[in-house]
Amino acid sequence: MTDIFSAEGAQSIISRIEQLTPESQPLWGKMSVDQMLAHLSVMYELVYTDKHPKPKGFVKWVMKTFIKKTVVGDAPYKQNIKTAPFFKITNHRDFEKEKERLIGYIRQTQELGGAHFDGKESHSFGPLTQAEWNNMFSKHLDHHLRQFGA
Repeated sequence: MTDIFSAEGAQSIISRIEQLTPESQPLWGKMSVDQMLAHLSVMYELVYTDKHPKPKGFVKWVMKTFIKKTVVGDAPYKQNIKTAPFFKITNHRDFEKEKERLIGYIRQTQELGGAHFDGKESHSFGPLTQAEWNNMFSKHLDHHLRQFGA
């Protein structure tokens, strides 16, 4: 798993993003490349904004009990897995803007460093360790970059 908190790890992900073009096509799934970039930024919006309401009650319990292990564990995501509704991007976006926005989030996260995230409360899963944060960021990015052959 790429260490998203290291300068080298962040740059390796950014280099893969830079390989994408507005014409990049998915190897699986329905998202266009601009939608995929916007989709990946939602993960960072959950960290850096209050744009998305936090789950409460039963929904939060389900997230922590059944979904957390899949999201923060070591195993890679399978192709065509279900996604939370607020992660779904259905309209087309400006490719360059979405690419720069995502790269900005990756750089911001790397600059803050893993220690900043260790024990930090996540949007849906409660406090996470530095390793869990890294897994969540890294494997989501890797999954969708592989989806587009990058």
